[in-house]
Amino acid sequence: MDNKELIKKLITEHSLTLDEYEYLIDNRDPELARELAERAVSVRRGIYGNAVFTRGLIEISNICKNNCIYCGIRAGNGNCDRYRLTPEEIIECADEGYSLGFRTFVLQGGEDGYFTDAVICDIIKRLKAKHPDCAITLSLGERSFESYKRLYDAGADRYLLRHETADREHYEKLHPRDMSFDNRMECLRSLKRIGYQVGCGFMVGSPYQTSATLAKDLKFIEEFKPEMCGIGPFVPHKDTPFGNKPQGTVELTCFLLSVIRLIHPPVLLPSTTALGTIHPLGRELGIQAGANVVMPNLSPVSVRKKYELYDNKICTGEESAQCRGCLEQRMKSIGYELIIDRGDFKGKRIY
Repeated sequence: MDNKELIKKLITEHSLTLDEYEYLIDNRDPELARELAERAVSVRRGIYGNAVFTRGLIEISNICKNNCIYCGIRAGNGNCDRYRLTPEEIIECADEGYSLGFRTFVLQGGEDGYFTDAVICDIIKRLKAKHPDCAITLSLGERSFESYKRLYDAGADRYLLRHETADREHYEKLHPRDMSFDNRMECLRSLKRIGYQVGCGFMVGSPYQTSATLAKDLKFIEEFKPEMCGIGPFVPHKDTPFGNKPQGTVELTCFLLSVIRLIHPPVLLPSTTALGTIHPLGRELGIQAGANVVMPNLSPVSVRKKYELYDNKICTGEESAQCRGCLEQRMKSIGYELIIDRGDFKGKRIY
């Protein structure tokens, strides 16, 4: 089966075999990428129009108990300048974001033991009381089923937990021995069972990644059908064991964004900060490949440089209003509109 036939199958069936995904990745070229992007944009426009949804990102802590080999805030990085926002500071960030038009807030952080269920539930309830028309997304790593359920019952709407790779052997090369591929996958299944809108995702170009491991990622997305999927290029951090590894590419990331849009048409698909970090027009290119979400930073300017998952992260010095205004102009320049909306998933949810 050649690329033309594979595209036709992908559009009509939203599914390929592992071998077909691998073939498509290995045999991609600029012409194929253009056609996939055009198809992806057409499919997305049919569901979401020219809307680009904004999520107000609040990075609540860079303290983390884990030692993921690729991550700049890993527990073993003694050069990381640690911080933790207070609940009051988190509420203030959201209040500012609300005044700027944000209707989704993403509370993201390392696995910091300070943020117990009680602390997070209190923050969620306070945010929902002040801004009942907003969605709250959590991205706080692996927790127990009971913990996820308590946070959901307190009012959390969505949860982002990147699976990082759907290949067990690859996962073990990216994480220390005390972290488990099976537990990561069980966490994602638990989140779906509880009722969250669930986001997964993976790095593109991470060390030891192959087209075969990427094919497994695509098959996982096809079968799991997340409401959100965050993919971005691997960008090394100098204070990690992967500090000298090559970064991922815009080209392959955008290619995979287009494929994911065709696999799961209604998926909410961010054009990530990492894309914008490795290319001055990276986020625009992501939108033009089929993405439809951007995540401006609402964290206090004083801590943005400290939440450094990878080197040279952009938007670490701008005020929230500047950051949003800049993105608004960037999206307008390519024919898209930033929407003041919760930006909910518009497909049929699969449990």
